[in-house]
Amino acid sequence: MFELEYSNSSKKFIKNIEKELLLRIFNRLEMLKENPVPSDAKFIGRENNEKVFRIRIGKHRVLYKIKETEKIILISKIDKRERVYD
Repeated sequence: MFELEYSNSSKKFIKNIEKELLLRIFNRLEMLKENPVPSDAKFIGRENNEKVFRIRIGKHRVLYKIKETEKIILISKIDKRERVYD
């Protein structure tokens, strides 16, 4: 089972959203602990020899890295589709 860690930018986004969206995002992220690469996850590329994936939650996107050896999923960025890839 993997553990979740959040980057500063993802923490900042989470702090400023409404409760309904927060619950949707947290429910989806909790599922990643059991299955870090669900069928709807898209492989984006590699960064520092770590795989980077994207999942969709409505109009929002979550970018995350999987650290296999440490069993950690680092949530890199959460934002609306138009801004997440900047």
